[in-house]
Amino acid sequence: MKEDWLDGLLDSLRKEEENIKQGGGKKRIEKEHKKGKLTARERIDMLLDEGEKLTELGLWAAYEMYEEEGGCPSAGVVMGTGKVSGKTCMIVANDATVKAGAWFPMTAKKNLRAQEIAMENHLPIIYLVDSAGVYLPMQDEIFPDKEHFGRIFRNNAVMSAKGIPQIAAIMGSCVAGGAYLPIMSDEALIVDGTGSVFLAGSYLVKAAIGEDVDNETLGGATTHTEISGVTDYKMKDDTECLLTIRDLVDKLGPKEKAGFNHKEAVKPEITPEKMLKEFPADRTKPYDMHTVIKSVVDSGSFTEYKEGYGNTLITGYARIDGWSVGIVANQRKIVKNKQGEMQIGGVIYSDSADKGARFIMNCNQKNVPIIFLQDVTGFMIGKRSEHGGIIKDGAKMVNAVANSTVPKITIIVGNSYGAGNYAMCGKAYDPRFIYAWPTAQIAVMGGTQAAKVLTQIQVSSLEKRGEELSDKDKADILQKIKSRYDKQTDVRYAAARLWVDEIIHPSSTRARISEALECVDHNPVIPDFKTGVLQV
Repeated sequence: MKEDWLDGLLDSLRKEEENIKQGGGKKRIEKEHKKGKLTARERIDMLLDEGEKLTELGLWAAYEMYEEEGGCPSAGVVMGTGKVSGKTCMIVANDATVKAGAWFPMTAKKNLRAQEIAMENHLPIIYLVDSAGVYLPMQDEIFPDKEHFGRIFRNNAVMSAKGIPQIAAIMGSCVAGGAYLPIMSDEALIVDGTGSVFLAGSYLVKAAIGEDVDNETLGGATTHTEISGVTDYKMKDDTECLLTIRDLVDKLGPKEKAGFNHKEAVKPEITPEKMLKEFPADRTKPYDMHTVIKSVVDSGSFTEYKEGYGNTLITGYARIDGWSVGIVANQRKIVKNKQGEMQIGGVIYSDSADKGARFIMNCNQKNVPIIFLQDVTGFMIGKRSEHGGIIKDGAKMVNAVANSTVPKITIIVGNSYGAGNYAMCGKAYDPRFIYAWPTAQIAVMGGTQAAKVLTQIQVSSLEKRGEELSDKDKADILQKIKSRYDKQTDVRYAAARLWVDEIIHPSSTRARISEALECVDHNPVIPDFKTGVLQV
């Protein structure tokens, strides 16, 4: 069948996801159980309300990275949003089965993303701490910079000042600088016998000042709840600790919400299964993005904006699971404008950019969140476009996206190339959440074009040095470059580096957007919208 290609792709991704969820493997899981500890995922399952599942983010973080260090599945930390005592919370849990929960560079990046989402959406954040601290062989990539380890504690302080609740549970090791994370949270729990927190462990204390002391006396539960007063609650085991967190969350006071327009939901006009039958396996093939939209929005709710103008971009108002939204989507059909000019689907032309900028400004005027559906190959190039001012028109759209203050949620359906990624709210433009289908490809340009350009440069350089290259030599160079580039445009490569929050099944797109809209509604603060100087 036509859609078998996608089933095969999804099956392979699911199998790999199950491997990632095993963390350090069965032996490491058994080792944690023998200590009387639950794993990170078991702790989260117990913490969540009955019947609720974690909306996981960053599962693919660090995928195929740090292999010379033995790998770091999911960057050694599990994170996502979920309901705890009826309240949507951000949950971050160190996975002690992966290098004892040590922090790699991507671990810090993932934790910072969790805090960013919590801050932007005013979500309570729960830390389940169980970490040996910074992975010392890579300390130079983790410790000193603005987006490194220390930024986490800065964020602790900023969130506290904003009134965003933070609850931390010390359920294992908590060492050195990492000790500040739970103690800079609003409240800290510690599990007796397994939890410990100190700036330096017993070996370092012995080496540094010659003092003999065991870790439990140095920084165990009794020490910190009855002597130092560093922690607030002494828990007998993981279960009591998690149930106490649930109780604390249950007693949180009410908070103001944004109050975005929301009505009773209506099912979409078509099913995701029907939509996917029309979705091409070949990323260069055209298709109608309206079909994707119809599988996501409430039936009958889509009101298209400037329908006859700038037709390589679809804009309009709709409802998704009852939530009022604006939609900006790349049309992948080949279209013809009123002047008879053929326009290539997935490309942003001057009229499309003008329309997109105007619509984004309207959404900000009306306080309507914006959903971006990306399948973009970039802005139109060539003499006609340059003379027509494509750069200033593109700059206008990028300006509107950059300065937009209403919540933005991005789904990368297919291609995401070059400045098109920017104009359609890629990661650099602060979407509250950004997801990708397995079919997504993110790069400065398409693999074939990039490989040809790089091959021409390399061949020219070799020939200038006097080397004679046969057609086979040139073909081999092209294939080698293309293979490397194709790997870098694979969606797993992007997810490994947190360019996207998660790889999602196309059929879960509507649910993910709805969950994201519920999260963004928690933050009532929408700054004034200003664009500054526009190129008109």
